[in-house]
Amino acid sequence: MTKILNHYINGEFVQSRSDRTAEVFNPATGEVESLAPMASASEVEQAIVAARQALLRWASTTPLRRSHVLQKFRVLLEQNSDKLAAVISQEHGKTLDDASGEVTRGIEIVEFACGGPHLLKGEVTENVGPSIAVIHFRARPGVQQTDYG
Repeated sequence: MTKILNHYINGEFVQSRSDRTAEVFNPATGEVESLAPMASASEVEQAIVAARQALLRWASTTPLRRSHVLQKFRVLLEQNSDKLAAVISQEHGKTLDDASGEVTRGIEIVEFACGGPHLLKGEVTENVGPSIAVIHFRARPGVQQTDYG
């Protein structure tokens, strides 16, 4: 029997209520590996609402905490790199060496993102004029900034 995939909404795998599916082929063999459900309008809306809520939670997370989360993610990627490469190879028809290279590149990108807190810092330039300092900070949408006036 062909495996039927699930949607991933709000941190959980959710079985689709749709009866429409699309075949997922193994590009190396041409065989059908699984069936992907075509989401209904209500399932898409549910995913959008969950994504918006997740974005708001992530945006309110401190940059240092985000970096810690990404560092843990990097460790998980490294620990599971062989499994990830095998999945990429199966789902995209790539050689295992090529897929391993993609996983390595992904880990490099996560490592770069771990340094994000440093990129979010502002600057202070004192004495740009008589009794004048310039304060530069990155504003985040929806976050009230302190009045430095």
